[in-house]
Amino acid sequence: CSIKGPSWFHFSSSDPFEKQYRSIIFNQSIISSSLEMAIPVIDFSKLEGKERAETLARIANGCQEWGFFQLVNHGIPVELLERVKKVCSECYRLRAEGFKASKPVQLLNKLVEEESDAADAKPLDNVDWEDVFLLQDDNEWPANPPEFRAPMKEYREELRKLAEKVMEVMDENLGFEKGSIRNSFSGNGEHQPFFGTKVSHYPPCPRLDMVNGLRAHTDAGGVILLFQDDQVGGLQILKDGQWIDVQPVANAIVINTGDQIEVLSNGRYKSVWHRVLTTSDGNRRSIASFYNPSLKATIAPGTNKDDSATALYPKYVFGDYMDVYVKQKFLAKEPRFAAVTAV
Repeated sequence: CSIKGPSWFHFSSSDPFEKQYRSIIFNQSIISSSLEMAIPVIDFSKLEGKERAETLARIANGCQEWGFFQLVNHGIPVELLERVKKVCSECYRLRAEGFKASKPVQLLNKLVEEESDAADAKPLDNVDWEDVFLLQDDNEWPANPPEFRAPMKEYREELRKLAEKVMEVMDENLGFEKGSIRNSFSGNGEHQPFFGTKVSHYPPCPRLDMVNGLRAHTDAGGVILLFQDDQVGGLQILKDGQWIDVQPVANAIVINTGDQIEVLSNGRYKSVWHRVLTTSDGNRRSIASFYNPSLKATIAPGTNKDDSATALYPKYVFGDYMDVYVKQKFLAKEPRFAAVTAV
C-alpha cells in the first residue's frame, strides 16, 4: 500500500527517520510483545504522602521512557466512571446502524467483493474502523440517550482538573516554574486552551487483515487522558521497535504526551506512535480527552535555571502547527517541525 503526503513533502534517502517511519506504516509484521513489557501503572494518590519523591520519579520515567502511563487512585469517583461507561455504550447502541452505512464499512465491503478478482488486494490505508464524535464546551452533544449530558459534563470537568495536575507534575519534574506548561498553552492567560473529548467505539470487524481501528500516529497536542475499555483491548504503542499492548486496567486513566509536550520539554519527553487494532469479537469503547494549547499560543522549548541546552525545536504558533499536522497526521513526525518553521 502507499501513502502520499502533500506534493512538497518527500523523504530523502538520508533522512534518519525514514526507516523507522516505513517500518511503522508499511510493515504489519512487527510483533506485539505485551508479555515482556507492560505500560507503567502509577498510584497518583501517593503524590500526597511519604512516597511523593518515588511517585514523581515514576511519572518522569513514564514520560521519558514510555510516553504513556496509567494512573490509578486519580481522584475521579468510580461511580462517575461507571455512569460514563453506561451512557457512552448506550449512545453507541443508538448509533450502531449509522456505522453500518459509514465509509469504512462501505470500502471494506467493496474490497471483499473485489478480492476474488484481485490476487494482490491491499489493505485499506486511508480509513479507520471507528465510530467517533467530539465533545467540547460549545458544540452540539448527542441528544440521546437523555441522561448522556450530565455525567459527561461532570466527567469532563474532572478530567480537565486532572490534566492540570498532571501538567504541574511535569513542571516540577522538568524544573519549570509551577504552571509553566499551562501558561504556554494559554499564552500566559490571554487565550483559552483547547479541551475536547473524543468518544469512540471500535465495533467488531470481519477482516482484521484489511483495516486498522485507528492508524498509527502521534498526537498533535499536549496532555491526553484516556478512559479505555477495561474488557476489550487493541490499543498499542511503539517501543523499541515493537508494538506493546496498553493493558486494560479497570478505572485507570491512561496518560500520553503529545507533540507539544515534546517541544516544551526540548525532547526530554517524547510523543509516541500508537494505534488501535481491530477485533473480531468485541466493541471497544475509548473516551480520550485532549488538553491542548490554544491555536493562538506560541510554543517553544522551555527552560529552567539549570538548563543551558540548545533548543532542539523551533518556536511557532500552535495553529500553524495544526495546519501542517492535519495533512501529515499519519506520516513521520519530524518533518512537521521543519514544515512549521517555514510557515
